[in-house]
Amino acid sequence: MLPIISEEHASLVFAEIFQDVHSWRKKMIHYLKEENPEINSAIIEAANNTELDHKAVALGAYMTYMLLESASQDESDIDYDEIL
Repeated sequence: MLPIISEEHASLVFAEIFQDVHSWRKKMIHYLKEENPEINSAIIEAANNTELDHKAVALGAYMTYMLLESASQDESDIDYDEIL
């Protein structure tokens, strides 16, 4: 099951992304190469095999990944706190 993405998650992620969209997208390429190379390859392949703007497709996918990662991290922290 996917984590719930709150308005707070979205606000924090969007604030980071929209400071410098191009730099953030490039940073995410390198981050995902390390963290999850299969996802990074899938994003690049999807972006390259569409008639849409390749950078926009990749940005949307990286943004979604970051939103899910952020929400998932918060859920993990909450679960751990409940155990204590």
